[in-house]
Amino acid sequence: MSGKIPSSFIDELLTRVDIVDLIDARIPLKKTGSNYSARCPFHNEKTPSFTVSRDKQFYHCFGCGAHGTAIGFLMEYDRLGFVEAVEELAARCGLTVPREGGGTGPDETAARENFQELYDLQAGVARFYAAQLREESGLKAVAYLKKRGVSGEIAARYGLGYAPEGWNTLERHFDGEMLVRLGLLLQKEGGGRYDRFRDRLMFPIRDRRGRVVGFGGRVLDQGEPKYLNSPETPLFKKRQEVYGLFESLKVQSKPAFLLVVEGYMDVVALAQYGLPNTVATLGTAMSADHLGMLFRHVSDLVFSFDGDTAGRAAAWRALETALPAMRDGRSIRFLLLPEGEDPDTLVRCEGLDGFKTRLAEAMPLSDYFFAQLGEQADIKTIEGRARLSREGQRLLDTLPDGNFRILMRQRLAEVTRVAIPQKSTTLHEATSARRAGATSLRPSLWQHVVGLLVERPELARHVGAELRRWLENARQGDALLFRKLLEITDIHPHMTSAGLVERFRNQQEDHEILLERLQKRLEAGAVDAEKGFVESLKQLEAKRRRTETARLRQALPAGDAAALTEEGKAALRGMEDKIKSRKS
Repeated sequence: MSGKIPSSFIDELLTRVDIVDLIDARIPLKKTGSNYSARCPFHNEKTPSFTVSRDKQFYHCFGCGAHGTAIGFLMEYDRLGFVEAVEELAARCGLTVPREGGGTGPDETAARENFQELYDLQAGVARFYAAQLREESGLKAVAYLKKRGVSGEIAARYGLGYAPEGWNTLERHFDGEMLVRLGLLLQKEGGGRYDRFRDRLMFPIRDRRGRVVGFGGRVLDQGEPKYLNSPETPLFKKRQEVYGLFESLKVQSKPAFLLVVEGYMDVVALAQYGLPNTVATLGTAMSADHLGMLFRHVSDLVFSFDGDTAGRAAAWRALETALPAMRDGRSIRFLLLPEGEDPDTLVRCEGLDGFKTRLAEAMPLSDYFFAQLGEQADIKTIEGRARLSREGQRLLDTLPDGNFRILMRQRLAEVTRVAIPQKSTTLHEATSARRAGATSLRPSLWQHVVGLLVERPELARHVGAELRRWLENARQGDALLFRKLLEITDIHPHMTSAGLVERFRNQQEDHEILLERLQKRLEAGAVDAEKGFVESLKQLEAKRRRTETARLRQALPAGDAAALTEEGKAALRGMEDKIKSRKS
């Protein structure tokens, strides 16, 4: 569905969801004081260091540092996107997710119901195709699967089926108009309709939630094209889906890596031989959307390509697409197969152990990058090194800031013997620099009040009018972040900590800072937050008065008090009196 999810709905959702109940349904929690604990689901540990706070609606691991709200937990644990996590929580609360620009009015409700009808129809067609394998007409498909060594268990896991030879089989069983919308029926120029898939082995394509969004069909004998896919439809976007991900995650919810291959039968064959953590692109090149989805489930990907010229070209295109996604902690390796071979044929020839040996020898992206780049220029010559340096820098500039980018640029400099200035920083360095130079006020004091306010949003009531006016001039750093928090809490005085953090999800740096501050508040344990907040505000007020006094004094040319208006003189006297009385 189009349209942004309103922030007000996220706020309401987080007030209805209890993060303790949500996490306890997945990981048994134990009451420990005012919080709950368990062994962390995001890293291996023997002693529980994973803590969940019902008061703050926040989780934190003292071991690996994982932390977040109910939405963040679903995104990390269930490997969902933000929208999917919101929809999951909404369904848990019996709510319908609204969209800005559409609300939950009749038009959107009708569209949502229509989408569900399409999903239901597509699932029905998948069941119909699967049932055809048990009919006489499907015997040839069964024979083909047996010849390829595919068991009934694997065929059922992937929902394999058979599209009969007839031209209008589906329309005799399903709604024709909706079949046209899904691309399963094609319109004839002179009128009439006919089945897109005929006499083909059928592969249902499921999304992350297990819904059938499209189909792939393979010819059983001779014919072109060898593989035929559903067209783009309201449910099916080829650059956003991969084949086999749902089935893979059902077998291994947290695989060590995902192997990305090119064909449906490669996925099925490798699953048959004991490698279920395999997916395939859908007749398109690897896209940024594909990478984003796959990296939500694993941090290590292996791309498998044919070793011929076309395969190497496809591998290089995949590498170029992958560079912008290579944040620290992620890994991509390249498995180039012998010419004329594919994963299906190799695993049958060499067995699982042989194929695993090849996987272990897959080339890291960094090595593949420099190996392929080195083939484009002769590094023995100055001209070749200059060309390599220029092209290498162009590509490496697409890497996100971080240690991987720094190390890749260092290696390029070593290979080309050309000094390359380091312009990038790690996120930690960038954030530290921001905090250190963001404001002339004491950073530790601003950090303290930001942390207390995100922990206890209701404390905003203590911030006086003069300090608020002073904050209007804040343009960066924690002072600006504090002002943003106040603007939200003024409008939503009953905002929760989790809701406040989620308001900044699209502002990555601020979001990370707030998560970190809330985490530190959780680590601090039971303290009098209100007393600490009020005391910090007094210190900020004193700083404000000193700053204002200094500003007014600077307005006096050569110490001439006549340069000030009567109002300015009164303000200066009042501030100086307040400062003197405070010192005394």
